[in-house]
Amino acid sequence: MRRSALFLSATAACLCASGALADQVGKVGVDWLGNDIMVESIKDPKVEGVTCHVAYFDRGLIDRVQKGNWFEDPSDSAISCHQTGPISIGDIDLSKSGEEVFKQGISLIWKKQVVNRIYDKANDTLIYLSHSRQVQDGSAKMAISSVPLYGQSVNWAKGKPN
Repeated sequence: MRRSALFLSATAACLCASGALADQVGKVGVDWLGNDIMVESIKDPKVEGVTCHVAYFDRGLIDRVQKGNWFEDPSDSAISCHQTGPISIGDIDLSKSGEEVFKQGISLIWKKQVVNRIYDKANDTLIYLSHSRQVQDGSAKMAISSVPLYGQSVNWAKGKPN
């Protein structure tokens, strides 16, 4: 009984962490164990007119019990970002590491699914990188999508970087 209460608390914490920036737009069942592929829509809070769709694996209760790993989902994810309106870019981080646009928990405490935005100045392109971040044993599983700005009428809040 104690274990199931802890599992429900962990699940609630993960759901609360993802609710602020993402909207679930799809859910596809993949097997009879209750495993699903979730598809979420994420709007970049500092770039109007760009929407990313992220897909990730959500383990079902039966799979969690069978594998004995109650509190963690796989690190796999996919991402696709596109222009969905006029682009207006706010005060974004222009460094090589970019900045975090979205984050949600995919384990009880330490593991997060993250989307970072990087501006490629040489090619006038926004790059979105989906990956997992862990305290140790980081995962090499990642996905990338880009939104070209070349030829677009883009409004830069602080002026286009030189």
